[in-house]
Amino acid sequence: MNVDSQEITALVGREVYSNNGVFVGEVEDVRLDLGAQQVTGLALADLNNELFQGNIESGKGVMVPYRWVRAVGDVVLINDIIERLRGPEETEEPLA
Repeated sequence: MNVDSQEITALVGREVYSNNGVFVGEVEDVRLDLGAQQVTGLALADLNNELFQGNIESGKGVMVPYRWVRAVGDVVLINDIIERLRGPEETEEPLA
């Protein structure tokens, strides 16, 4: 369990990006299921203001389900589903 706890604490402070390369936030804490002995979520802070504007109050964080995590290395990559928070009217239109 010692190695696992080191791996879990190593997540804190890592930057989180969508698999499309959009910065999402920074891992502030980890949510654990002690019964199953597994990580179930990542608490993110220092959020991308453009991504969460209108959905999250300034200074607040979000909890991302760990099942959205695609890879962990120097940064954490998550599914691009987080980008879908923006409504269709807010997405950028392609140039003609």
